[in-house]
Amino acid sequence: MDLSTLIKEETISLSLEATDKKDVISKMANKMAQAGYISDVNLYTEAVFTREEKGSTGIGFQVAIPHGKSKGVSKPGLAFARLAQPTEWQSLDGQPVSMVFLIAVPEEQAGNEHLQILAALSRKLIHEEFRNQLMSAKTAQEVLSLIKTAS
Repeated sequence: MDLSTLIKEETISLSLEATDKKDVISKMANKMAQAGYISDVNLYTEAVFTREEKGSTGIGFQVAIPHGKSKGVSKPGLAFARLAQPTEWQSLDGQPVSMVFLIAVPEEQAGNEHLQILAALSRKLIHEEFRNQLMSAKTAQEVLSLIKTAS
């Protein structure tokens, strides 16, 4: 799966200021709405928060991949944020999160699309070099290039 087709420059934040993980998710969801991926932010964020209650999406390596399937999503999309301050996420390794990928999938496409995006992201994020490149990227365009070349 080519993840670069799901993400736009306007859904990338290189120093997102947020108070907690709900604030991170809400701010990223608003950017996805502005980019045309989400039609109803409240409906979508409710689905993401419900998913977070079932188990943390903090996968370790200071990375979280929150996601939601919702009727509030217009088309599959991806957002990336590097956080201004590490944020507690109840991650598997107990460490706070510094990078977040937010996945949005329309409810009717939930099954397969959602798993394909998660699998593709996980395959990239397991590599320390890729994570380090994301942490040091200076522009949204650079993040896009990293995601495209890693696809």
